[in-house]
Amino acid sequence: MSWGIELWDQNENLAIHTNRGIDALDKFANFLRDRVAIETEYAGKLRRLVKNYQPKKKEEEDNEFTSVQAFRNLLKEVGDLAGQREVVSESLQLQIIAGVTLLSKTLREDRKKCLSDGATLQQNLTTQLSSLDRAKRNYEKAYRDSEKAVDSYKRADMDLNLSRAEVERYKNVMTAKIQQSDDAKNEYANQLQKTNNLQQQHFSILLPAVLSRLQELDEKRTRGFREFIVGAADVESSVAPIIARCMEGIVKAGESINEKEDTFKVIERYQSGFTPPRDIPFEDLSKCDPDSVQDSHYSNSTSNHLTIRGTMSANKLKKRVGIFNIFGSNKNSLTADGQKEDFSDLPPNQRRKKLQAKIAELTQNIAQETKARDGLMKMKIVYEANSSLGNPMTVEGQLNESEHKLEKLKVDLKKYQGFLEKASQVPTATSSPQATRNQLQNGHRTSRHSNGSADDHHDDGDDQPDDAGSLSRSDSEDNVAQIQNGHNNNNNGSASPESGLGTSHTSLPGSGQGSANENAIGEDTYYETEVETLNPVGKCRALYPFEASSEGSIPMSEGEELQVIEIDQGDGWTRVRRENNSNGWDEGFVPTSYIECTLYA
Repeated sequence: MSWGIELWDQNENLAIHTNRGIDALDKFANFLRDRVAIETEYAGKLRRLVKNYQPKKKEEEDNEFTSVQAFRNLLKEVGDLAGQREVVSESLQLQIIAGVTLLSKTLREDRKKCLSDGATLQQNLTTQLSSLDRAKRNYEKAYRDSEKAVDSYKRADMDLNLSRAEVERYKNVMTAKIQQSDDAKNEYANQLQKTNNLQQQHFSILLPAVLSRLQELDEKRTRGFREFIVGAADVESSVAPIIARCMEGIVKAGESINEKEDTFKVIERYQSGFTPPRDIPFEDLSKCDPDSVQDSHYSNSTSNHLTIRGTMSANKLKKRVGIFNIFGSNKNSLTADGQKEDFSDLPPNQRRKKLQAKIAELTQNIAQETKARDGLMKMKIVYEANSSLGNPMTVEGQLNESEHKLEKLKVDLKKYQGFLEKASQVPTATSSPQATRNQLQNGHRTSRHSNGSADDHHDDGDDQPDDAGSLSRSDSEDNVAQIQNGHNNNNNGSASPESGLGTSHTSLPGSGQGSANENAIGEDTYYETEVETLNPVGKCRALYPFEASSEGSIPMSEGEELQVIEIDQGDGWTRVRRENNSNGWDEGFVPTSYIECTLYA
């Protein structure tokens, strides 16, 4: 089938058809451009989405949970999906759209040339037809004139009144007209032959060639349309396996979530190692002195359970330094994150884990530093054996520095191994401040009388401090307790303000008796010059009334609002402050379970 034969008379319609075909190709190109824009925007938004939901630095500690790990893997796979959408966009832009644009441009130029050639052929044919028509009209006119001349001559020849000369003139005119008619006839016949030849050539050879070229252009456009659509699908299919792997990765991430494992890790992270408090013993008031009754009332006023701030988040709380930080501060220096060097301010389990992690880190550092030192030593030996390779003195300084670092790391490792050994020896059964309080209520605590003196009540002469009850105490605080009472070594883990942990500067004067009084008075002056005023970390409201019956505590009434200057560190007591019109501020400790706290952001 050929347009030149079948559609020889549809030149105008074919021109319109080819133009519409190229317009359809341009429309497809515009469609691809819009799709590329959508793909690019989609990929960009996916990447921004992944970036916005990346875990923050403060959330890195949750990476151990399988659900958090799965979410991070999901974000990674979504980022890979965004990359594949970008690949699709770039491939469509470089391969498909560029090809469609080039093809459209080529087709338009070739079509314009074909139409120009067709117009030239049509113009030539039209010109020849005009010449034929003109020759025919001339022949018709000449023939009519010759016929009139013949008639005029015949009438003149039959008219006897005309002279011979006039008849001869008519004869000459007839002869001229007949000659003109014959010439016009010959010209007409010649133009007719030319026209027929040109018309036959036009419709059988020239015009079919032009229409065939248009047919080729249209077929090329149609073929390109097919190839570009298939190519666009191939671009999409080429990334389909990678997208399928991304989907598999997302499914795998979801299937990796293990609720039991996360539950176990929550226990591992927040388990304090404390045991629940024992049953509170019955107190026979008839066998107790009034001061003991007051102490028992004080112990019972606290909560029967550890607060959430005392267990789960103890490692995140601001550490208690207070006024006693001036003693022995070099013995329990704080780390960069505000924790003590031996992590003694953490619950037992958390402390052991921190120490084990520190030991593992130090061991790895020692191994790395040992390899570096051995390399320097080998280099020095090579330099000594062959001085042309280098001066052995150049590595001497590095070797000494490496030895110094290695020695320091070994000292730190030994120190933390000692901390771990000490922490492992501490029994966890009595390390709960609440459990310790219950033991103290049963006769294993010091009773303070109203006059401020301290009587030691020990069973079986046990004078050793209970390390488990002092995990949240610094050594400096223990030193203060010994300074205030030279003969009192009872440190059985009492979590009340009486233990010296929470003694504020408002209650220091007169806290001792005898020789302890003299030390207390001397120290009072020192405290007033050294203690910094703590900024409040929140506010609280008293849920119940509290009568202060112990040194370091302050009374409060129900509904009273106070400033929180130090939160509960796991001992069941919170340090608060109230404004006092007479002397400025009153500071002291109140039971955590008696108040409702609101901490500042």
